[in-house]
Amino acid sequence: MKTTSLKKARANKSNDKMITMPTVNPHAAGIDLGSRSHFVCVAQDNVKEFGVFTSDLHAIAQHLKSYGVKTVAIESTGFYWRPIYLLLLDYGFEVFLVNAAHLKNVKGHKTDVVDSRWLQLLHSIGLLSNSFQPDALTHELRTYTRHRKNMITDASHLISKMNKVLVLMNIQLHGVLRNITGESGLKVIRAILQGERDPKILSSLVSLRVKASREDIEKALTGDIRKEYLFELDQCFQLYNFYWQKIEEADKQIEAWLKEHVTNLPPNDGYKRPKNKVRGTNDPTFNIGKYVHRLTGGIELLDINGVGSNTILTLASETGLDMSKFPTAKHFASWLGFAPNRKVTGGKEISSHTRKKTNPLAKVIRDAANSTGNSKSKLGDFFRHMAYRNGRTVAIGATARKIAVIIYKMLTEGKPYCYEYAQDQTEYMKVSKLKNIIKTMDKFNISREELQMALS
Repeated sequence: MKTTSLKKARANKSNDKMITMPTVNPHAAGIDLGSRSHFVCVAQDNVKEFGVFTSDLHAIAQHLKSYGVKTVAIESTGFYWRPIYLLLLDYGFEVFLVNAAHLKNVKGHKTDVVDSRWLQLLHSIGLLSNSFQPDALTHELRTYTRHRKNMITDASHLISKMNKVLVLMNIQLHGVLRNITGESGLKVIRAILQGERDPKILSSLVSLRVKASREDIEKALTGDIRKEYLFELDQCFQLYNFYWQKIEEADKQIEAWLKEHVTNLPPNDGYKRPKNKVRGTNDPTFNIGKYVHRLTGGIELLDINGVGSNTILTLASETGLDMSKFPTAKHFASWLGFAPNRKVTGGKEISSHTRKKTNPLAKVIRDAANSTGNSKSKLGDFFRHMAYRNGRTVAIGATARKIAVIIYKMLTEGKPYCYEYAQDQTEYMKVSKLKNIIKTMDKFNISREELQMALS
């Protein structure tokens, strides 16, 4: 009897020491998504499997409503989350789209049921953060823009294949032309496919602005034409032209979307693209600058060094032009992956590398930062200074962060381009340098009088 009572006392004592977590979201559910079925957890002892058809998604929503669920956490698994995400929003649920990198499962046997329970548990105690998602209108533009980008990527693969086939026929077109799909390159390829073999006639199709000499161009266009390679070149050339035909159709769809959303805004018929901005090879065929100029109330983002039409199109489609969802410029830069990911243990910093992110907007801003290295501007000077001290990779990241801050400040404050927008950390750096100077003075026992004498 004494042994039994002693065990009960010890059990009660251990229960008193148990740590309980506060419930932040009492009406929370977790859904583990899959390609063939979804597992819905409304409580730790209540997990149910549903299908993936539209009728099943409606059944999930009704199931959640029957249990009084108000907020749902789902993992961003590939593209399977999109249909159920939109449907749950239509039903009025608060949906948390959780980054897979932020969701670590418990140790042990991993199953879909366990994953759904883990999602529900973490969401109920408020340990999951919601990923940024644009509004429905911006998502429509994002779909068009990302589809356009994918077609450009596929077209670029065909350029590589055409260049390979030309080299196999020993036609060294890439040796005399920077871009084999430029105006001169396309004329030469088209003539070869039509049966022209005379290098003099082929070289006459090349623009006189090409730096290579006529003699070198003729040598480069003298090759060994073979039937099998010619067939492959013809197929690739037709596919390349087809892709660009579809890209132009996508441009028309994007322009129609922009026209629809600027109808009620003041016109800017006299708008002109900034003189220092030249249309890039993959830029849209229409003048996107004038539409964004109207949507932003007269803010000219193309004034930023390195930023082109493709950059502002990606910005408008990925986040929209309303930056209110990001409290500060630091939040915006961190979302893009431009902020250091500092890891400190034992009072020592073991790493401060930026996180690897596949954000399309971050990529085009990095491309813009890379192009500023050749510009005669303050951003260009900063880039070259960073590249000299820390290497080009670090310079691209640091300059990209500055461009992101400038974009944020221009859109939130409604002011024209100013390099000083990116100088928020100047005062912080000044204080940091002063602290280092004081540490050095203490290390070598340098008095303030000695410092004053050295400066005078």
